[in-house]
Amino acid sequence: MALPKVALIAGPTASGKSALACAVAEKHDGVVINADSAQVYRDLRVLTARPAPEEEGRVPHRLFGHVDGAESYSAARWADEARAAIDAAHAAGKLPVLVGGTGLYMRTLLDGIAPVPEIDPAIRAEVRALPVADAHAALAKLDPEAAARLAPADTTRVARALEVVRSTGRTLHDWQAAKTGGIADRIALAALILLPDRDWLMARCDARCAMMFADGALDEVRALLARADIAPSAPIRRAIGVPEIAALLAGESTAAQALERTRLATRQYAKRQYTWFRNQPPADWHRTDAIEKNDRASQIDILLRD
Repeated sequence: MALPKVALIAGPTASGKSALACAVAEKHDGVVINADSAQVYRDLRVLTARPAPEEEGRVPHRLFGHVDGAESYSAARWADEARAAIDAAHAAGKLPVLVGGTGLYMRTLLDGIAPVPEIDPAIRAEVRALPVADAHAALAKLDPEAAARLAPADTTRVARALEVVRSTGRTLHDWQAAKTGGIADRIALAALILLPDRDWLMARCDARCAMMFADGALDEVRALLARADIAPSAPIRRAIGVPEIAALLAGESTAAQALERTRLATRQYAKRQYTWFRNQPPADWHRTDAIEKNDRASQIDILLRD
């Protein structure tokens, strides 16, 4: 029997993913399912460029703005919710259309997640307190393959590999070889990655930031900062634009400086996403530099017919 189809539209921020996903869902009786780690939060519709209410009214949208800013959220939780949304769409005879720029979310959904147990808090604290050179040296003794693979100055990944092997007695590579929960083998994936001209993309990033500042981003951040239940370390407080606008509201910068800093952070993020999507996804995920909506739509149509 033919596997059920899932469309996937991925790419860097401001590349036009949301508009294309909505058009595909309209044409193919689909449901748009968010795969962007920032757009899950209800507090920042404008600043995270979530689809506008009128866009969400055109076709069903799932996993957009459904998480309160005070909640912790993870790729594993998103993958569970995305699986349920995909299954519900298939049960209703509709095409699931995944759309987003968070590669970790997509990999977790498709490939599964390593069932690493909770790390002993004492071990985690001990590892995170080590200078990265000492952590790398300790890792070389317990997991030499990981130490050889990781850059000695990669603080985050070195610490993660070391805390896992110390806490569980197994290397992170061993755990990753036992990934569970992936859906790649039970769906027919039609994946299109948008990789438009970089100058065009950077101009779109700049224009979008200006539009956000004009359309209510400052009020969103002001309301967010007023919430005592959202800790300064909460992930939502690190969303692009929040620190920059927070500095403006605190009188530490001008509006022009806050906008330029937000533009710079957005361009840097888009460049990282561009590099990831160009190099990391499987070769059978179709890449396109098309900019015109009709050209993009025809390419995803072809993928869905195959």
